[in-house]
Amino acid sequence: MIRATTEEQWLPLYEALASEVRLRILRLLETRETPANIKELAAALGLSSAIVTMHVRKLEKGGLIQTRMVRRDGGTHKLCELAAAEVHIAVHQTQGNTAQYHEVFVPVGHYSEFEVHPTCGIATKDKLIGQHDDPRYFLEPERMYAHILWFAEGYVSYRVPNYLLPGQQVDEIEIAVEIGSEAPGYNENWPSDIHFHLNDVALGVWTCPGDFGEKRGRYTPAWWHSSINQHGLLKVLRLRRDGTYLDGQRLSDVGLGAIPVDRNQWTLRFSVPADAQHVGGLTLYGEGFGNYNEDIRFKVYYRETAPSVL
Repeated sequence: MIRATTEEQWLPLYEALASEVRLRILRLLETRETPANIKELAAALGLSSAIVTMHVRKLEKGGLIQTRMVRRDGGTHKLCELAAAEVHIAVHQTQGNTAQYHEVFVPVGHYSEFEVHPTCGIATKDKLIGQHDDPRYFLEPERMYAHILWFAEGYVSYRVPNYLLPGQQVDEIEIAVEIGSEAPGYNENWPSDIHFHLNDVALGVWTCPGDFGEKRGRYTPAWWHSSINQHGLLKVLRLRRDGTYLDGQRLSDVGLGAIPVDRNQWTLRFSVPADAQHVGGLTLYGEGFGNYNEDIRFKVYYRETAPSVL
């Protein structure tokens, strides 16, 4: 994922996006399972190889695609593939703070508490841990290396270190996670009410529309079977003073003032309770799975209100 801002250093990215042809190139690469060379892109677009090469250079400069030269069929080919599945542009800046934050990436398997019910499972980038639909394997020590987990009902909780020092005040908390429902196999139309909690305070509920498997996840490992869930949706929670927002839309009136602060840690919980209207489970995707190749991101923006005491 590219995380851009409105600073001038990101102008090459915005220039790369400001072209219908370059957007078509991105869409073409997004639909392919293997990289494409310049000749293949030119044929698909109905343009000359020289024109496509110019556009590819701009996309590469903007960080949107990556290229490599390979020898094939007696010639040298420039292969192109996407370098990022998503661009996030941070226009909002927290009050009194432009750059100060503490950021932690939490692997999916580093949960501290859980209660899960089948269908369920957990896996590393290389293999399934234990077997399907046996919650006991959520206790397996190897779970610390897991990068995907799923369950039909229940919860997982994560403890995240609180690195705030005395004199540092929270302005905003951002939580980003790739998440989906959990259906037997997969089902694109499988709603699930996923609840978010921070320090035991309910932030809100989001209804995930489905368990996505019709298209293989961009980072899904080769051994992962094509008949089960492949990727989720990247959801970004922002907890501000005036409420909680999900992907920029107001989720609830729960603001920062409602969250009790533990100087040592934050406790984050994802759940699908048995009494939810849509009990469709959940799947958490971390690095090496899904479409975003990223673990759970927990980011605390802060400002200095007094000299720090070490």
